[in-house]
Amino acid sequence: MRLLSFARVRSAGPDDAEQLAALCQAHAEFERLDFDAHGFAQRLAAALSCGALHAWLALDGAQAVGYATASPVFSTLQAAHYMHMDCLYLMPEFRGQGLGGVLMQAVRDHAQAQGCQQLQWQTPDWNHGAIDFYHRAGALGLPKQRFSLALPDDEDKS
Repeated sequence: MRLLSFARVRSAGPDDAEQLAALCQAHAEFERLDFDAHGFAQRLAAALSCGALHAWLALDGAQAVGYATASPVFSTLQAAHYMHMDCLYLMPEFRGQGLGGVLMQAVRDHAQAQGCQQLQWQTPDWNHGAIDFYHRAGALGLPKQRFSLALPDDEDKS
């Protein structure tokens, strides 16, 4: 574990898309997911610009070492918005030093400022370190299965 020289968390904007994209690639590799870097940073910048995505960077000095992202979602069964934390990731050498909690607090603060009553997220069932972290934060694990369905591009429909 590396000791942090000067750690802080700040909101990320479109100008941070390249740094965020590099962290997303590391996160995808950690979760054993495919990652296509082509146009990725540009899509992130566009989502950050229009408010579809909110992001925070964890920094050690000037180096981005982690991030969290979130978006508001409407729950039909609650008839209310909640904040979906899509990602919370720290480079391995920066885990266990409190930065994850600071990132999560930034997301919580944002969710509350947006009037959300709940924050929801998921993590792979094999990621016991993250599961333990979320339990320590007071989160309740829900027994659900996540599904994904690829949708064809308009060009593929013809």
